Amino acid sequence: MADGTLYIGTRRYSSWSLRGWLVVHLAGLDVDEVLIPLAGGGGTTAIRAVSPNGLVPYLEHHGARMWESLAIGEYCAEIAPGLWPTDRIARAHARSIAAEMHAGFRPLRVALPMNLGRPARPLAGGLADDVRADIARIDAILSETRAAYAQGGPYLFGAELTVADAMFAPVIARFLSYDVALSTGAADYAAFLRAHPLVARWYDDAAAEPEAWRLERYESIA
Repeated sequence: MADGTLYIGTRRYSSWSLRGWLVVHLAGLDVDEVLIPLAGGGGTTAIRAVSPNGLVPYLEHHGARMWESLAIGEYCAEIAPGLWPTDRIARAHARSIAAEMHAGFRPLRVALPMNLGRPARPLAGGLADDVRADIARIDAILSETRAAYAQGGPYLFGAELTVADAMFAPVIARFLSYDVALSTGAADYAAFLRAHPLVARWYDDAAAEPEAWRLERYESIA
C-alpha cells in the first residue's frame, strides 16, 4: 500500500505538476498518482474537490498535506537532503533562484504557456519586451549558476538534480517548445535537463495522454 497520493494535472500543460512530480520521484516517495485532466482557466472542479487551494500539484504523505510545488520540494528535501546542495552558500543560492522562479516571470508564463506537444517553433509575431527581459534573466541565472556551482556536472549544482532544477524544468520546456534562443551555457543545460530520465518519462507520458484532454486555448497558439 502506498504512503500517500500525489494529485497532478494534464502532463502536456501542467507546469506546476511537473515540478511536484519531479521532486517526489527524486525523493523516492511511494505514492499513488492521480491525474485530473485540466479544464483550463482554473475551472477544474475535480481539483477543487481535493486540493485545499484548488490547484495541482497536491501531495498527501504520511498525514502531511502540501499544495504548493516549492513546499513539496522542501518536504521532499527533508526526506532526501541531497535535493538541496550540501554547501551552505550553494544551498542559499539554490533556494533563492528556486523561489525567484516559483514566484516570478509572469509575462513569460502568460505569453508562452507550456505545451509539450507543440512542434518547436518561435511564437508568431515575436516576443514582447517584458518576455524578452524574463528570458534574459533566466538565461543569466542558468549560465551563472552552472558556472559557479555545477563543478563540471550537467545540472545547476552538479551531477544530480535538485529542487532548483525541478523549479526550472517547466520553463526549459517552454524554451524548447517556442524555440527560444539561449546562450551556450543555458542551451547546454536545457539539453541535459530534457534528456534526464525522469523528464523524458514525463514527456513520454504526456504524449500518451488522450487527445480528448487537449485544450484549444493552448493548441491554437501559433
